[in-house]
Amino acid sequence: MSKVSDTNRDPIKVRSLLRSLARNTATLVEVSTLERDIRQIENGSISRPTIYDYLGALYQLMILENQPAWNTYIRSSALLRNSPKRHFTDVCLAVSALGLDKEALLKDLNFLGFLFESLVTHDFRVYGQVDDAKVYHYRGSSGLEVDAIVQKHNGDGYAFEIKLGVGQIEDAAASLNKFVSVLDGKKYSLQNHLT
Repeated sequence: MSKVSDTNRDPIKVRSLLRSLARNTATLVEVSTLERDIRQIENGSISRPTIYDYLGALYQLMILENQPAWNTYIRSSALLRNSPKRHFTDVCLAVSALGLDKEALLKDLNFLGFLFESLVTHDFRVYGQVDDAKVYHYRGSSGLEVDAIVQKHNGDGYAFEIKLGVGQIEDAAASLNKFVSVLDGKKYSLQNHLT
């Protein structure tokens, strides 16, 4: 990290930040949460400017990537969340940062679901580049969310709920249907798909 900007960084705090990011992968984790996690791990202090500096270096090194919020042509009066979801460029980095093995992952299927979402989002990003598409997420203040929206520059796009396991299909489909109902269909044509 020091080679990115000729700044020495505390390796223990960097590791703590990586662990916190790994615990919160594929979520809208706030910097205040990262700060709190690091303080609990470190029993010390870290400033927000330092966290932003470390995050910037991790983005430059292509260890992290953001999934920006999507908020085009929504009729709803609900406020939209504009924070990005944070992902490791490879979910193996998140697993490694936490020191997990196969048994630990199988004991926490909820966390494994977030890793799966991150993996699928990465693949959407890679395949979307071929068609000049970007990958977004959506979350309104009412709690309505969509895991991934793959959208081309001309406005064509698809909405996806990414779930690990068949037990969540009905809820995911209901969420997508509700999302489509708040779109202004005259301005935007978005297909909904479930993966």
